[in-house]
Amino acid sequence: MTTGHSSPSAAKPRIASGMGKARILSEALDFIKQYRGSTVVIKYGGSAMVDTTLRNTFADDVALLHYVGMKPVIVHGGGPHINDALAERGMESSWVDGLRVTDAETLRVVQSTLIGELNPDIVRLVNAHGAVAAGINGLDGNLFSAVQRDERLGFVGSITSVNPTLVKDLQDQGYVPVVAPLARGDSGQTFNVNADSAASALASAIGAAKLVFLTDVEGLYHDLGDADTLISRMVLDELREFIGSGSASSGMIPKLEAAADALDAGVDRVHVLDGRVQHAVLLEIFTPEGIGTMVTRGPAS
Repeated sequence: MTTGHSSPSAAKPRIASGMGKARILSEALDFIKQYRGSTVVIKYGGSAMVDTTLRNTFADDVALLHYVGMKPVIVHGGGPHINDALAERGMESSWVDGLRVTDAETLRVVQSTLIGELNPDIVRLVNAHGAVAAGINGLDGNLFSAVQRDERLGFVGSITSVNPTLVKDLQDQGYVPVVAPLARGDSGQTFNVNADSAASALASAIGAAKLVFLTDVEGLYHDLGDADTLISRMVLDELREFIGSGSASSGMIPKLEAAADALDAGVDRVHVLDGRVQHAVLLEIFTPEGIGTMVTRGPAS
């Protein structure tokens, strides 16, 4: 008895598309099983924060991680938004070693932009895509304590300790914490903290399995001007050599130093991804080949 249907063929566009999706899901299953219950800290910044499509696909990625049993934590920057807010007030930023010089007036703008505008907007976005997010900042529950990083930078802090209790409590209650990178000094002074450094310190303190940096580049390159020299994988010793080689731009150095610190502290893997690619987080975490640069303490299996 025949059914009138021909045998399946990968040459048929609809079936080929379906087979491709099924293969991706099958590949993802191994990674889901491996990292289910693990914390993934994502430093969210760059174009992924300002482009509407990228914002939505990022929120989709976070929601999916949440629903498959992983524990995403978002630490967000806000450079372009802070630049705009300063420009509206007729203020300009200066930079030292890739970090924004922050005087008292600039700090007020940074704080109001991060806490009053960006943090609740990210929470709303993630919640709209199905995950349950909760916004906090580094001052809440004394999450981040810091000292002045460099007199030339003004109120820019280096994190000295992390109290992860609040973040862990939110995770235990099923929330996705969304963290703005501010910190408290011993005298009660508020410090602006580099978001890459904050993400690294938090990932280390809560025992994250992965730390993901979303950037505006594809990853790390042997030759910054040659797209064919993208580095897919490297180990910590190679990363340290890379930092000292002059191959990275000044703006990338704080990110790479933060990556090295996290690996030193026990984070298993650090990923540097192009946040301009839709679903960059899922493509990196759930596919064998990934799309960016993955750094491990030793040779990855």
